[in-house]
Amino acid sequence: MANEYAGSGDVAGRGNELAGLTGPLARIAAALRVPVTVRVGETEMALSEIASLGPGAVVELNRRVGDMVDVLVAGTLVARGELVSVEGRLGVRITEILAQGD
Repeated sequence: MANEYAGSGDVAGRGNELAGLTGPLARIAAALRVPVTVRVGETEMALSEIASLGPGAVVELNRRVGDMVDVLVAGTLVARGELVSVEGRLGVRITEILAQGD
């Protein structure tokens, strides 16, 4: 189960550096928006439990604030981070940027 959150963190500047772009291409790349997915957690449930889910039901996941999660950009694993709570919302504190091929 994945949770997508379009946060307001400033990561555009690093994209230019990583891509090695300069000039007009760097400005275009900095403005591109890509989907960012954070794998928050998962669980297993019996089909009978799934069938009984309705409005207000809570599905408990296997993660807590402070646990490590994967960060994917356009479906590619690019980083890992710590699940944090910021003013009642979930966020990710990036702890590791993965090298290409990891």
